[in-house]
Amino acid sequence: MTTADAATTATAASPTSVRMTGRQVAALVVLLASQFMMAADFSVLNVALPEVGTSLGFSTGSLQWITTTFALCAAGCTLVFGRVGDYVGRRRIFTAGMVVLTVSSLVGGLADSPTMLLVARTLQGLATAAVTPAALALLTTAFTEPGPRTRALGLNSVMMSSGFSVGAILGGVLTDVFSWRWAFFINIPVAIAAIVVVPIVVDESRAEQRSRIDLPGALLITLGLFAGIYGVTGVGEEGLDLAAGGSLIAAAVLLGVFWAVESRTADALVPVKILKKPDIAFGNLAALFIFGGETALIFFTGLYVQNVLGLSSMVAGLVLLGIGVGQIVAGTVGPRILQKVSPRTMLGVSLVLQGAFMLPALWATSDSYWLIPLVATQFVNAFFSMLAALCFMVIATSSVDSDAQGMATGMATQSQQVGIAIGIPLVSAVFAAVIGQGTVTAAEELTGIHTAIAVAGLSQVAVGLLLWLVLRGKARQAASVTA
Repeated sequence: MTTADAATTATAASPTSVRMTGRQVAALVVLLASQFMMAADFSVLNVALPEVGTSLGFSTGSLQWITTTFALCAAGCTLVFGRVGDYVGRRRIFTAGMVVLTVSSLVGGLADSPTMLLVARTLQGLATAAVTPAALALLTTAFTEPGPRTRALGLNSVMMSSGFSVGAILGGVLTDVFSWRWAFFINIPVAIAAIVVVPIVVDESRAEQRSRIDLPGALLITLGLFAGIYGVTGVGEEGLDLAAGGSLIAAAVLLGVFWAVESRTADALVPVKILKKPDIAFGNLAALFIFGGETALIFFTGLYVQNVLGLSSMVAGLVLLGIGVGQIVAGTVGPRILQKVSPRTMLGVSLVLQGAFMLPALWATSDSYWLIPLVATQFVNAFFSMLAALCFMVIATSSVDSDAQGMATGMATQSQQVGIAIGIPLVSAVFAAVIGQGTVTAAEELTGIHTAIAVAGLSQVAVGLLLWLVLRGKARQAASVTA
């Protein structure tokens, strides 16, 4: 029986026997606040991009780099920093990342040129790559009992998922009330508080068995992900041109070489035997669709509300709050569901339902009365999105021993970040192919939104069915062993 099986069985058998200590609660609060802030940083400037461009002199075509530079560093370096944390200490990496976040937020808030802002966003992406897997690894090592651990991971999933949607809303509010610069400045007090409090309430943790760091593997996986995310982003914005196609080919080559190198390296960054575990492989595959699909849904909801219905950004924000509420509800009740149903079984079912409740948007029209059913179905979609995210996180972090927690959480976090980074560009490529170039009418844009949503939702349903078929056998085996 694996650790994941044991965790599920123990939690089901004694859901309330173990309670969190006061120190654990304090650690949970500060780590979850940090996770929420890092997730919000990804999208906090999205709404304010036009104001940033006007203020600093960005051209319209170069605005996307404000988001892309962050995404490249956050998604490309997460696994490396997660593994480094196993060696040098996860709390140390967390604290160093928070220091970098503090400095980069100050630089971003004071930026007076495009170059200065992009440097700040690059540093913010690196800080996210360091802090996010370290915080998750500290959670999994601080909460070793199945019950508290599942609750902590459930709350972590809420913070990571809702942070993206709330970040977009927060960025709009800060920009309207104060200035886009406060989207950076607001990070500083939270980061300083984390730097002070974490050493007091969180114990240091690192792998008991230390070996050399796999520098070739780290370089290959980082460059491969950089190239892949850059290529996918390019396809979504400009189509499959020479630069985007070349980047995708380079990514395939680099990741193929990475696999070959890791197969022959004793101290591999990610041992191939870990990647071959069905829990790890299919769990991280699920994360790409869970987070990629949800961020794409958020993006196209904003387009529908503002461009098709002609309503304000505030209304779009209220619709997105419906998604946030669904995620919070699922994060609250999800651990109780997993006390009764195996995460392996629930992962596929949740992803199928997440995709299925995206599809009612295909019947949305240009009449504003569609907002009510849209909010209702997206609430349910968000509920199952969060439940799937919780299942994925429990599986991904419970299938390896404590020495490899930094690697496991790094992989899990990286899958989330990659999904967020490529979800919008991929679905936007479908949208762009439908509406074509030049000025489009609201009706034409609605057709593009319908097609994009259909592709995203049906992809989630298909992958969810695959996961259910593959992982339900392992769930049954676990049940028979523990019976």
